[in-house]
Amino acid sequence: MSYASSHEPDAGPQPSRHRPPGWFARNRLGVAVGAAVALVVTAGGVYLGSGDAEPEPSKAANALEYTSPSTTPTGSLSASSSASATPPVSATPSTSASPAASAAPRIPATGWVPVDRAAWTAQADAYKALKTDPVPAGVGNLPEFRADCQYSHRLPDDPIVAPGLPGASHMHSFVGNKAVDANTVAGDLTKFTATSCKPVQDHSAYWVPTLYDNATGKPVETTGFRVYYRSLAKNSTGQMPMPNGLRMISGDAKKKKPTPRGATGQFYCAFYGPGDLDGIARSTNGNWPICGGDATLHFMMQFPDCWDGRHLDSPNHKDHVAYGSGNACPTSHPVRIPAITFDIRYPAKGTPAGYYLSSDKEGKSASSMHGDAFVMWDVDTMNKRTRNCVLGRRTCDNYGYQK
Repeated sequence: MSYASSHEPDAGPQPSRHRPPGWFARNRLGVAVGAAVALVVTAGGVYLGSGDAEPEPSKAANALEYTSPSTTPTGSLSASSSASATPPVSATPSTSASPAASAAPRIPATGWVPVDRAAWTAQADAYKALKTDPVPAGVGNLPEFRADCQYSHRLPDDPIVAPGLPGASHMHSFVGNKAVDANTVAGDLTKFTATSCKPVQDHSAYWVPTLYDNATGKPVETTGFRVYYRSLAKNSTGQMPMPNGLRMISGDAKKKKPTPRGATGQFYCAFYGPGDLDGIARSTNGNWPICGGDATLHFMMQFPDCWDGRHLDSPNHKDHVAYGSGNACPTSHPVRIPAITFDIRYPAKGTPAGYYLSSDKEGKSASSMHGDAFVMWDVDTMNKRTRNCVLGRRTCDNYGYQK
């Protein structure tokens, strides 16, 4: 198979053509400086097969010690952090035998959550000591690796925005770590590792607002949720792995603007043959595409690719990370990390009645679509994939080089 060699944005949406069974359209994204993200769809392909046998997870991630983070702001962000001396995991683990067994669950810290510098330094040193694996013939040149996930569970919880407050959020659909609820802290992700993702070395939790059919009021849950970890730049100079325990949000749950044909941040149609990514028609309110042929609804969102090197979270869950520009990170966020991309597929074709998100039942637009990522990987796996695939600028699937 062939892949484009760059993630630079194209002139505009293009349909996917001549995809074999098991493939669906993949988007590459143009990222704007700062908080704005412009989504640009182009044709490509991704495979959702089961892959080869999974490697055994290392015990490195589970061996990390977590300490209770301070919630006191640590001052303004500066360029004093560097990619070679930057920080990692910090959280207080639950001590219960199971998520439901805890009589007094610990609550994730909020505000400026500092990293555990010793743990991150150990991860960074191990990453730098790694050698790149030999690259088999025929491997593509998209600098990325991925996890393919399925729907896990649905709760009105959000351990990032509303930690320790079960039922305080709009409804969310979770994929990945199966034990996540309002009280989940980073240590829980390494203790309760059952996951709906492949590879199993990804213990992270990912979630988005639940999508509902407007005509029936019934939820529409994803049938494919791919999480890419990739480079958005033309080079990978200074590339570092993702720090464990990082929490971040992409999108704005409070945005309530119409999403007509051609709008940024809308759902789109993806399928195997030529056609219109904006759909053959629109819902009555104009906010949702109606897909033709074999197409179904998809959504893609992009997370930042630069980190301040000092915090695992910030008061608005965005200020500790930033989008790079011109192949570089801003001086306030100097550590280049893999950019998480959600590529989500829904088993829905669109209807005149349209849909609504749990974050905007009244407005029934797609503009409030957003995503949360609570990152936790087996450290050896994260380091190896980042070096081989993102730093080495080679296409990898769930298990390593994509042959």
